[in-house]
Amino acid sequence: MTNGNDFVELEECISNPGFTEHGAEESRDSTEKNRGTTEENRESTEETRDSTATSVDPTGGGQQDACTEYTQIKPYAGMPKEVLLLYSSQARYRVPRQILFWLLILCVLALVALTITVIALSPPCLGWWRASPLYQIYPRSFRDSDGDGVGDLKGIIEQLSHFEYLNIKSVWISPFYRSPMRDFGYDVEDFREVDPVFGTMQDFEELLAQMHNRGLKLIMDFIPNHTSDRHRWFNLSRSRDEHYKDYYLWTDCNATAPRPNNWVSVFGNSSWTYDEVRGQCYLHQFLKEQPDLNFRNPHVRREMIDILRFWLEKGVDGFRMAAVKRLLEASHLRSEPLTDPSKPPEAFPSQWELHHDYTTSQLGLHQLLQEWRAEMDVYSREPGRYRFMVTESYDHEEVDKTMMYYGSPLVKESDFPFNFYLLDLPRNPSGLWVQHLVLLWMSNMPAGRWPNWVVGNHDNGRIASSAGRGYTRVINMLILTLPGTPTTYYGEEIGPGRAGRDPQRSPMQWTGDMNAGFSNVTNATWLPVHPDYSSVNVETQKADSGSVLAQYRLLSRLRQSELPLQRGWFCPVHADTNVFSFLRELDGLDHAFLVLLNFGKEATVTDLSAVAELPDWLTVVMTTASGAGGRRLPKASLPSEAGEGLVLQYSSGRRYHARPDARCFVSEKACYLRVVNLLYKC
Repeated sequence: MTNGNDFVELEECISNPGFTEHGAEESRDSTEKNRGTTEENRESTEETRDSTATSVDPTGGGQQDACTEYTQIKPYAGMPKEVLLLYSSQARYRVPRQILFWLLILCVLALVALTITVIALSPPCLGWWRASPLYQIYPRSFRDSDGDGVGDLKGIIEQLSHFEYLNIKSVWISPFYRSPMRDFGYDVEDFREVDPVFGTMQDFEELLAQMHNRGLKLIMDFIPNHTSDRHRWFNLSRSRDEHYKDYYLWTDCNATAPRPNNWVSVFGNSSWTYDEVRGQCYLHQFLKEQPDLNFRNPHVRREMIDILRFWLEKGVDGFRMAAVKRLLEASHLRSEPLTDPSKPPEAFPSQWELHHDYTTSQLGLHQLLQEWRAEMDVYSREPGRYRFMVTESYDHEEVDKTMMYYGSPLVKESDFPFNFYLLDLPRNPSGLWVQHLVLLWMSNMPAGRWPNWVVGNHDNGRIASSAGRGYTRVINMLILTLPGTPTTYYGEEIGPGRAGRDPQRSPMQWTGDMNAGFSNVTNATWLPVHPDYSSVNVETQKADSGSVLAQYRLLSRLRQSELPLQRGWFCPVHADTNVFSFLRELDGLDHAFLVLLNFGKEATVTDLSAVAELPDWLTVVMTTASGAGGRRLPKASLPSEAGEGLVLQYSSGRRYHARPDARCFVSEKACYLRVVNLLYKC
């Protein structure tokens, strides 16, 4: 028996070196002497560890009888290292240990392989600029915080909860740079300063911080084509400063001689203005107070990249690049051809009477945009801080030129160019025309790219005014159910009427109080408030579940929550004089959506019985007309009023996009695996 309660069982002919008989001190001394011998024989011991027993002399007495053969099978507490190594090398202990080790390795490898497989098969997550509608603020008209009648940055801070209410994460703010305001901020005097009418740089930094705290993204206007004629660069250039003399486009002329060519500005008249200080003409494709920069000068290119860095360092999430097609002009300065050759070449027609072969979309333009994209990508390396870039270019019927701003598979450019083609919707409000405008973009867009939809901005009249207020709801439903990113110009979510000067820029209607809640101090706002503000405002519509605002919010939330609307297939299935309808579906998901929109002038009943992939009955999720969702309608008889839109849900094991004759589109193919609630590439 050992000390305490530890017992070691000894079988016949088994010697236990952990057990000491009374009076065996001499044996201990002998054992100590034998330790040196044990160390000398360790190499020999290593060679015999695989044996099931070994010969040791536990008493040190040198006995060589049968009982000195160490044959104990069970390990025991307190055994020396040599005995522990002896047991650990035995097959009964070694084999299970190795089996467990290799099982662990196999499990780790299986988990790594599964992780790699899931990552490889999973489609990319939707970037923030894809997942949310883009909301444009015209800052002069959004909210006035200081009572001077002009909106400002602090006013935007006061209304940030409005974006959360609408489930909007991306906000684009029109220019607030220091400016003499000849073109309401698009004539920039200093790209690194906030104009006092909008506040201070501290106000901007507070706005940005509060937006980021709420999970909102801020997109700025970047205006690279020109500056104000009050900009420091222009004053140095007109004085022929050695460094700045070629920052702008100058050519010889005089105050009385004909202009260098027939180039015409966007606002009419010649694009050339004589400067008495320099004694030459400078180019301006907009107002004469907005001289064009010379982007063939490497110093100018570096200056503009430095300006991008300035704002990116502050944390701005993206830029809308304004008027990009006009960044470069032909160096030869030849006159542009007239659309009507019978007119005299010296005539100064409007911009619509010229083929702009030498003032737009010049060679080198896309290389310049790619340089800016590359700079923004440097700042996109931080996880969760992707920097978004969108370009503005009105190319009208030359849609192929617009698509070039997407870049190529090898070289990135803009995330998307703005799609202005739906601005033409009022020209012919019908289902066939709307389908034509939608397919114009979808069929020309490069494969794998992301579409977008614009129905209003600061340069164009409210589409509700041109198409009619009765179509506000159905237009909102169109852009919020089509694939891609919808852009909402401030106020479109409440469907305001518009009248007077610059109707698309009149103050936002927040409440039924004085000045529609835009300014609570002064009686004078920079533009008049529309007289319907007492009934058409955010506060009133929040209390009405059937309002334009409530329906916009419901559609925005539906878009975010439903995979088919986020990233599913888009399949037009019907268009006629009144109705345009399409499907949104995703492989593997047990439900899909039919969107039916009546852009016509009369009520109609649509028969979709020819669409075999649709079940006989569909469920109304929402309608822009009176009446709640939940009704079931037969596909052979789908009624709609003029200006009404419906979103209907159905379940079917068949997918329309799989038809050989289907004309369907998807940016990134994905399938849903319901068993593990997983999206994967397919």
